[in-house]
Amino acid sequence: MPRPIVLGNGSLLLNLDDRGAIRDLFYPLVGKFNHLAGYSIRMGVYAGGSFSWCDGSEWICEQSYVPGSLVAVSRLRRPGLVLELRESVLVESNVFLRQIQIASEREGPIRIFFSQDLRLAETDIGDTAFYNPFLDAVIHYKGPHWILCAGWTDEGGLVEYATGIKAFDGKEGTWRDAEDGHLSMNPIAQGSVDSTFCIQASTVADRPTHASYALVAGADLDEVSGLLATVRGRPVEDVLDEETRRWSAWLPTELDRRLEGLSSGVQALVRQSLAIMTSHVDRGGAVIAATDSDIMATNRATYAYMWPRDGAFVSTIFDEVGLVDISRRFFEFCLRILPRDRPAFLQKYGPDGTVGASWHPWVVDGHAEVPFQEDETALVVLAACRHMARGFHPDLYRDLVRPAARYLMEYRDPQTGLPLPSWDLWEERRGIHTFTVASVAAALRAAAQSAGEAGDDLAHSLEEAAGEVRDALFEHLFDANRGVFFRRLFQSPTGRLEPDRTVDASVLGVARFGLFDPGDPRLETTLSVVVDRLSVRTPVGGLARYEGDYYFRRTDAYPGNPWPICTLWRAQNLLVSSKTSSDLEEPRRILDWVVRRATSTGVLPEQFHPETGEPLSVSPLTWSHAEFVHTAIAFADKARELAPETRKNPDR
Repeated sequence: MPRPIVLGNGSLLLNLDDRGAIRDLFYPLVGKFNHLAGYSIRMGVYAGGSFSWCDGSEWICEQSYVPGSLVAVSRLRRPGLVLELRESVLVESNVFLRQIQIASEREGPIRIFFSQDLRLAETDIGDTAFYNPFLDAVIHYKGPHWILCAGWTDEGGLVEYATGIKAFDGKEGTWRDAEDGHLSMNPIAQGSVDSTFCIQASTVADRPTHASYALVAGADLDEVSGLLATVRGRPVEDVLDEETRRWSAWLPTELDRRLEGLSSGVQALVRQSLAIMTSHVDRGGAVIAATDSDIMATNRATYAYMWPRDGAFVSTIFDEVGLVDISRRFFEFCLRILPRDRPAFLQKYGPDGTVGASWHPWVVDGHAEVPFQEDETALVVLAACRHMARGFHPDLYRDLVRPAARYLMEYRDPQTGLPLPSWDLWEERRGIHTFTVASVAAALRAAAQSAGEAGDDLAHSLEEAAGEVRDALFEHLFDANRGVFFRRLFQSPTGRLEPDRTVDASVLGVARFGLFDPGDPRLETTLSVVVDRLSVRTPVGGLARYEGDYYFRRTDAYPGNPWPICTLWRAQNLLVSSKTSSDLEEPRRILDWVVRRATSTGVLPEQFHPETGEPLSVSPLTWSHAEFVHTAIAFADKARELAPETRKNPDR
């Protein structure tokens, strides 16, 4: 199930599903720990003698953001009752605040229930849940993880509460206790526990009633009680108005000019994408790929890690739009985790800098090998050099770019000039990959320029190596017979390098790295072959990753599922070779395709079902949003270059 609402501040992050239930709660790091792990905090209503949970089928849920922000506005309705929600995680404190406006056709009392099914630090062992009468709140805690939940209306605070055992010894949890409209008032429970409480208001026909819910995260009782006091002492409406004003001014004004010439729909998705991307950047600098825990249903693992590849793409976008402080934090994170003895990044990392879970072996054909995806190191070097072009940072060059670029320069076959084998950007196969080789050539070229600016004698060697890698790419990895780049070269049982002729969208990355002249026929023929072989010919449309893609495969009728990333690569390639304004029509259609495929809240997944268009795998995926923003800005830049007059009618 996708996560159409993401709310966060770099320390506390909450994801809501399409029924309005909170399904992920990360604290104190974005990506670690998920104190819900796919279970839920949900809301229920008792009125007129009947009870229903708001994530049930009898409710219709409509969700949106205040445009370009992480303030959510939702509408939950069933016959005779409408709940209007406005909610956000506060930018400067670890507080989630929800304002509920209740409109009922029935006059009389109404009870709003909140049930918290937490698993602190991602396990239900040793949790405590208790009612704190001094704060009039329910608190869950274990070690340094404290989650306080409270609610109130004009009539007061908690009316009833319950804590109890759940998912153990045959007990379902206190949420079941709520369904008769009353709670047991059990004040404390430990072990595998949950909590439920209710608040009460009186409804009057044709006049809305208000209720509030707060969730506070901290390291101890003093911290959460102090945070609660800061929001209880002010009208909730005023606090959320202030958050909305913060978001209305958060993007640099220069971005408005950069987006001129784009349709209103594309501009809106760019701004929302930037907000969603920001929610996935931990305050310590880690850019988290995705926080949707439903992926655990297929692999008992998540995307809640920092892939250097994803982080490099995302940080480049933040630099591009002027949010350089965010990207700087990412590079500082990379400085902390880069190995000193072997300056190349491993596959992925936790937001605390620890090495993430991996499936890449450390033994290949009986030989010891440190597994890595070389493109990730190359992309970070490339992104760091572009970051330094906006203001040189000697420490970033000295401690990250120089050692990593030198490693890339030396990690090559002396005979071919190509990089030695590593794992591909899809993390599925080992070899010498076109995308990796292109990224290494681009990184070495950028590092050579940075070295020159630093007065480093290494500049000449890096520039020379960049040219050798580029030449080797064209010599060994282009299939002249078919007019398309090989996906990779791999070592056969006889020890020879053999080409992998599987058509893979990643070869479109060659154009992105600026290694070709725009009119190079190899770019055009490669794009033609990729589009012919990887187009998903259904009403959904889009490009698959590669022929026979197995990941979340739904049918063998198509090469794979359509990915926003791959489809946007097609647009990027077209933009590189565009010579007239008419050449922009297909990239424009691709941008509009992404806008149509996004959720109503502007969320983009990793991939779509080829026939229904439903999101598959994780949603949102930070990388998908980064590619969309990159493509949109590239389109606007190209439109101004070719025909400034196209700005007059961007919505045609």
